[in-house]
Amino acid sequence: MSDSIQRERSTQPSTQVALRDFTSARVSWRRTGISLATSEILDFQLAHAQARDAVKAELDANFFASRIRAEIPALAVVPVFVLASAASDRATYLRRPDLGRMLDAASANILGPTACDVVLVVADGLSAIAVERHAGPLLSLLTPGLADSGWKIGPVCIVRQARVAIGDQISAKLGASLAVVLIGERPGLSAPDSLGAYITWMPGTGQTDAERNCVSNIRTQGLGYADAAAKITFYCNEARRMRYTGTALKELDSLRIASE
Repeated sequence: MSDSIQRERSTQPSTQVALRDFTSARVSWRRTGISLATSEILDFQLAHAQARDAVKAELDANFFASRIRAEIPALAVVPVFVLASAASDRATYLRRPDLGRMLDAASANILGPTACDVVLVVADGLSAIAVERHAGPLLSLLTPGLADSGWKIGPVCIVRQARVAIGDQISAKLGASLAVVLIGERPGLSAPDSLGAYITWMPGTGQTDAERNCVSNIRTQGLGYADAAAKITFYCNEARRMRYTGTALKELDSLRIASE
């Protein structure tokens, strides 16, 4: 074996370690000869199983509601509603995305106009695990931040079998000018518990994703709770100032306009 090949092989493990220190993505996979190492195959299978479990997991919405009431002082004076989408169960939810975008009849009848200008919606989405782990800590920082910015917070709505657009219907029924939907994002092979936040100004029927701003990858190993709460509050305040959200509302543009 030549000296150059020996040097290349001797540096390979340290290169792999260095790359993995910077990302949770599946880079620099360990190999045995021309095949993947058994540990890599097992890690992949575990990640795939965790992603599948996250998609199928059910949110105990009543327990979650009681938990955030007890843990977040700001919610002591804010109603917390437990609602459901028109998707009757998890299997239907996965097959019929359209049903996850609307409330069932019983939930729709609960809601009526209130004196609020922002509504917080917590939806299980495609990862109830993300909601269980991260929505509470995020809300504990987000609610006082919004209140300090002059927002009147309406009822917190926890919705089972829900998609992002369900926040549009909820906001319209409550009469809120802004919706913030915290939702479990589609699991990946490196993150089965990523939480996303979607901010929509003047939500209503037919709203598109291009009319929303998104703060994603909120989790312990991703975007931290404090940074996420600050970003969401920023977008909410900018939406109120600019009177819109979506692709037209860019963070850097808003910062530049504010400084002029």
